[in-house]
Parts: sequence; structure tokens; C-alpha cells
Amino acid sequence: MPALVLLGAQWGDEGKGKATDLLGGSVDYVVRYQGGNNAGHTVVVGDQKYALHLLPSGILSPGCTPVIGNGVVVDPSVLLSELSGLNERGVDTSKLLISGNAHIITPYNVTVDKVTERFLGKRKIGTTGRGIGPTYADKINRVGIRVQDLYDESILTQKVEAALDVKNQILTKLYNRRAIAVGQVVDELLGYAAQIEQYVADTVLVLNQALEADKVVLFEGGQGTLLDIDHGTYPFVTSSNPTAGGACTGAGVGPTKISRVIGILKAYTTRVGAGPFPTELFDEDGEALRRIGGERGVTTGRDRRCGWFDAVIARYATRVNGLTDFFLTKLDVLTGWEQIPVCVAYEIDGKRVEELPYSQTDFHHAKPVYELLPGWSEDISKAKTFADLPKNAQDYVKALEEMSGAPISAIGVGPGRDETIEINSFI
Repeated sequence: MPALVLLGAQWGDEGKGKATDLLGGSVDYVVRYQGGNNAGHTVVVGDQKYALHLLPSGILSPGCTPVIGNGVVVDPSVLLSELSGLNERGVDTSKLLISGNAHIITPYNVTVDKVTERFLGKRKIGTTGRGIGPTYADKINRVGIRVQDLYDESILTQKVEAALDVKNQILTKLYNRRAIAVGQVVDELLGYAAQIEQYVADTVLVLNQALEADKVVLFEGGQGTLLDIDHGTYPFVTSSNPTAGGACTGAGVGPTKISRVIGILKAYTTRVGAGPFPTELFDEDGEALRRIGGERGVTTGRDRRCGWFDAVIARYATRVNGLTDFFLTKLDVLTGWEQIPVCVAYEIDGKRVEELPYSQTDFHHAKPVYELLPGWSEDISKAKTFADLPKNAQDYVKALEEMSGAPISAIGVGPGRDETIEINSFI
């Protein structure tokens, strides 16, 4: 049963879209298993660039069935807008499947997200303001709206009433906002029902039957390991589990069916939003990485914070995900540096620490311990094999592989679909 999980091994934005798209032609299903339209994937096909937020990257691969699993939270307006944009560009979106158990991001979830973040001021988390966290909170509090509820007006109305009983109290009495009318929300949500009905399915059944029929299924995480609600840099995290275990709960497939877990690593490190970042650069090198790497969030439009490669978090990602392979992206961005620092450990209170500290306080005080590796000046964007890379670039890849704890099986040397060196086949 060839089921693969592909996920970010840093703080997200590692290039998962490129990796998923590369595999898309070889897999039968690509499944998003967590997150919502707070994720962003950029995929370049020929001279065309696609920015995906909610849809699985496999939607760009003919013959592949893209699936939005039960662990995803869905904003129907964003979904329909994204589908419309792709259809206008000639992309066939008719194969898309959406789990009836996926939760809906309602208008009041978006409102609560924005006013709460504004209220927190300097203590804000750095959310995208798209209602993701409040929707997951409703799910856990058992007052959430699921896709299937759009097809039963009575149940939908009862659930919206139950949710707004509390939320309107908070909005009016704490945040001094106007109450949200139940009927207005119900009418808006019912308006989406017919438009997405063709896509709604029992995706748990579909995916398990596909695996039983020896189809290749790729599970795609929306954010990175260090943004995981349980295993990330809490509280500066997302509200779901992008780590490998989240694929099982977010798609309804048992762990024994997963054969490979592929972690995406950027050749340096970036982060969007607030939270600790030991290797962050505030100098010309940081600005150069941002400029050359085009480091601006696909979904947020915010500049990404940039820093050198952190082997400590790479080792951590290998451990908590059980990674079998790495896909190293954006190696080409590092061309031109005479020496490239790599963080091999942290210094915390005068002590060298080789592994990620479990204490939030310790991680906030971690200082990077760098090892300098020789750089290269040759253009590597046309490299087709590992041997085509300059020796120093080869040595850099080998050093990262040894430090990170899993083999690097593919290397991105440019943004294009064909600008990838495949060392070991993932399938």
C-alpha cells in the first residue's frame, strides 16, 4: 500500500508545493489533511506560476485526484474563488473531493480571529486572521459546522444558534462589536451548498479503497513541523497537526498504511509570524536571502523572516515525524556566498545543547552555534544530477544530510517543475 506523507520540516514555506507537484504525475491521489487557507503553495509549471492556498497541489496534475480531508477547515468562499481562478486558466478541477466531515470556516470565525488578535496587541500570535484557530476551537468544543451540515437546514440553524449564543456575548460585551445575526450566517452558508455539492464525498472510504487497490496516495501537510499545535514552538503555532501523525487522523487512514514520510527542508530557514527563531538574521545576509529567495508569504503577503540552516530543528523534525527522506529546496539561493554558516547546536545559559530543548523558556534563549561551510559561485540552476553540482555545493548537501538524520533524496535548484535533481525515487 504505497501511501506517502509529505510535510514541512521547518516552520513552513519550505517548498511543499513544488515537491508535491513533482510527485503529482506519479500518484493517484493528493490529500490535504490539515490546515486551511492559512497555507500557501507556489507551483511553477513552465512559464505559469500558481498560488494555491486551500487546494491540494495535485490539482495541477492531470489524472491525479485532489482531496480535501476531514482534518482541513474550509472557507467556502475562498474555495470557490480558487476553483474559479484555476478554471479560468484552463485547469480541470472536476476531480476534486471534499470530506463531508471537514469543518467550515464561518463568517463569525473570521470576525473572532481578527478582533481577538487585535485585542492581544503586543501579545498577538501572528495569525493570518482567516478564522482558522477559532474554527478548530469550535471543532474541539463540539459547536463546529461541518460540510455535511450545509445539506440539512434544520441542523445547520441549530448549530449556528448554539455557536452564536456564546460568541455574540463575547463580541458585544468584551470587544464592543455588533452581534451577528443567525439567519444571515445560515443564509450565506446555505448559498454555498449547491455550488460545492458535486465535490462532497466520504473521502475516508474513497482513500482506503484506493490504497486497497494499490493506488498511490500522497498526503500533503499545510504547514511545517515547528508550527504543529503539539510539537511546534507553542504558542506561536497553527491550530492543527501538520506532523506525520496528523495525516492519519486528518484523512482517516491508519498508520500501518504509510510507507514513506518525506520532509521538505529549505537550504536555509524562514519563518512567518511571531515566535522564537534562533538563526534569524537582521543584517545584509538576511536581506539577501529574502530578496534572492523571493521570501514573501503566498497567503499572507508578509515578508518572511530569514536565517541560516538550523540542523537542530531538522533533527527534531526527523524524530517526531519518523522521516525516511528529505527534499532539499532552494539550494540555488545560496549561490554566491563565500562561506555559509550552518547552525549545528545551541548555546543556552553557557551550555552547548545538541537537541531541541523541550522548555519554551530555554528555546527563547537559545543562541546558534555555527559551523562555516565553503560556498560556491557557479550557477546550479541547470544541474540535472548530483554530480553536476559544484563540489562545495555537493559537500554542503552531504553535511546537511549527515546533520539532519535522514537521506536527502531530491534537491531543488530553481523554482520550475523541471529544476530538480532526483537522487532517489520517492515511489
